Amino acid sequence: MPTMIDNTDTRNVLIIDDDDAVTTSLALLLKQSGYAPYTASNPEEALQTLGERPFALALQDMNFSRSTTGEEGLVLLQRIKGRYPHLPVVLITAWGSVELAVRGVKAGAIDFITKPWTHEQIRQSVQTALGLAEFRRTEATTAPMSRAELDAVHDFSGLIGKDPRFVRMLEVIGRVAATDAPVLITGESGTGKELVAEALWRNSARKEHPFVKVNLGGIPTSLFESELFGHVKGAFTDARQSRIGRFEAADEGTIFLDEIGDLDISCQVKLLRVLQDRTFERVGSSTSRTVNVRVISATNQDLVSMIETGSFREDLLYRLNLIVVHMPPLRERKGDIPALAAHFLHCIGGIYRRPDLEISPDAMDWLIVQEWPGNVRQLKHLVERTILLTPRNSLRAEDFDMAAHMQEKEPTKGMVPQPGRVTLDEMEREMILRSLKEYGGNVSRAATALGLSRGALYRRLEKHRIVP
Repeated sequence: MPTMIDNTDTRNVLIIDDDDAVTTSLALLLKQSGYAPYTASNPEEALQTLGERPFALALQDMNFSRSTTGEEGLVLLQRIKGRYPHLPVVLITAWGSVELAVRGVKAGAIDFITKPWTHEQIRQSVQTALGLAEFRRTEATTAPMSRAELDAVHDFSGLIGKDPRFVRMLEVIGRVAATDAPVLITGESGTGKELVAEALWRNSARKEHPFVKVNLGGIPTSLFESELFGHVKGAFTDARQSRIGRFEAADEGTIFLDEIGDLDISCQVKLLRVLQDRTFERVGSSTSRTVNVRVISATNQDLVSMIETGSFREDLLYRLNLIVVHMPPLRERKGDIPALAAHFLHCIGGIYRRPDLEISPDAMDWLIVQEWPGNVRQLKHLVERTILLTPRNSLRAEDFDMAAHMQEKEPTKGMVPQPGRVTLDEMEREMILRSLKEYGGNVSRAATALGLSRGALYRRLEKHRIVP
């Protein structure tokens, strides 16, 4: 049977490594940071020490002999998790053994650190691991909260709804906001993932520091490093002055990486390194810079399936998804449609100076039975379009139905020009622009409509200098 030890009130941290220099250095660093370090040089000593007192965390190396396969580290991890399932374990491994570390995370480790590490990296990893462990403990032992109770202690402005699944998601946001754990927000396009990211930042200890949004789907591959890490003057053509990147701008705050699934595989390696080491170099510079940020990412894609096809790195996923928050589609929480529609009516009515607007009962019934493939964003756009098209203050079902069917019609005749009138490149550029317009700048949907993969469309966007 697993050993149950209450470690909620302890600052004890066990360092498991056969290198005396490593254990001494880590012990000194942890002691300076307010922890009580203990050391063990081999698996048996580690298990004996764990049985003598409660520990809040274990830092474990992956090798304890001349063998460098890491298998003995995986065996020790399994033995620790078998006896102490709630003890968070952070693995220490070499950069070239990240694949091994991913196996460790699958086996129960909470995080991994690569050598050579920095003091700040150790501190952040320890704090994040302890915060995440506390989150999981309270999640399992605390009774669910109501929407009113959540609003009394958190700022969830802009997140409208009382559906049980939606409220449960808000509760997770409220609990995890206090930690520095990376959060991956999943959900269909238009569900409000950016609002969740803002709520995480607004309810965190970093709320007084920057919140920097990055739409990775809108950054061409050739500009990725410059946009995220900055560049120095003269680094490339048109680099007339030095510029800081998005990570540097978010220092001490939070960076939101939207559309993470659209990131080219070559850029994923560069992103992984800064997430791992918290260090980067500006383009054209050899000077390493350190950044302290909390990372929140979002995607509407199935990253696990992308890993299977080789289009997304598994080690990057494990750097991003310590906590996963899923935004339910609007069709699964139709009970929230009246509140959402009323909210948009009030906000948009104020913009257009029509404070007396109302949605009739038949119109509300019409809204509730729709499927909403575009989710909350589609509902908001329909409310606004209906307001613009309807002179009456009471919006009826037929008003919404008419607005829903008013879409720009593409010409069906004369679409193919006469030979010599336009080049193939010009036609390709025009079709890409039309598709992006049709799908509101959503690169994934535009690529599907054009019969292209996302990567193929990105290359064409770069070729034609199109930024969605």
